[in-house]
Amino acid sequence: MPTVTAEQNFLEAQPRTPGTKNDARRVRKQGKVPAVVYGAGKDATPVSVDPRQVSRILHSATGHNTVFDLAVDGERTKAMIVDWQYEPIKGSLLHIDVKRIAMDQKLKVNVPIELIGEPAGVKQQGGILEQITREVEVECLPGDIPNQIELDVSELVFNMVLRVADLPKSDKLKFLTDADQPVAHVISIKEEEAPAAEVIAGAAAAPAEPEVMKKGKQETAEEGGETAAPEKAEKKEKK
Repeated sequence: MPTVTAEQNFLEAQPRTPGTKNDARRVRKQGKVPAVVYGAGKDATPVSVDPRQVSRILHSATGHNTVFDLAVDGERTKAMIVDWQYEPIKGSLLHIDVKRIAMDQKLKVNVPIELIGEPAGVKQQGGILEQITREVEVECLPGDIPNQIELDVSELVFNMVLRVADLPKSDKLKFLTDADQPVAHVISIKEEEAPAAEVIAGAAAAPAEPEVMKKGKQETAEEGGETAAPEKAEKKEKK
C-alpha cells in the first residue's frame, strides 16, 4: 500500500440544505463543492466540501480508491469518493458522491493495470506492445485495495495474449472481470502501417471527382462573368 499523507487522508464536510440548482451555484460561489454522503445504512446527507481537499485525494497515488477520514458535523467515519463531476470547460469540480465504508466489509473497486518489463516481441521481433485492458474490477477489504496491479510482459511475443487470468493472484483480492478478457499483446508494425497505406491509396484515387466538380463550378462562375459583361455593354450602347 502506498503512503498516504494526513491531508490526503482527510475530508471535512459541512451539512447543507438540499435545494435547487441555484442553491448548488450558491455553494460554488462560496468556494465549496456540493456533495452527498451516503452508505453504512444511513440516510443520504447533502454536504459541501473544500475542492482543494477533494483534488488532493483524487490526485494522490491511490486516486479515487483512497480511503480517508470523513468528518461531518463532529462525526468521523471512513469513506471513499465514488463519483465526481467536472465542469467541461474550466475543469472545476461540480459535484462529488462520498460513500461511508466499513473497514471490515469487502467492496468492489476498479484498479489500474500497470505493464512492466520490455516484451521479447518488441525487443527481438520489432513489434509494438498494445494494452487492451487498463483496469480490472476486484473485490476486497478497503485496507487491501492496491494502488495498481503489475503485470510482467517480458515474455510476451507475437501470437501470444496475456489475459486477466494471467494477473498475479492474491488471497486478498477477488477478480470480478472476466478471466478471458485480453489485457495485452504484441502486434506487428506492418499491421499498424497497412491501414495507413490503404488510406493514402484511397485518398490518391478519390480526388478525381471532387476536382472535376470544383473545376465545373469555377467554369460556371467564369461563364457567368462572361455573359454578365456583354449585358452591361448592351445597356451602355442603348444609353
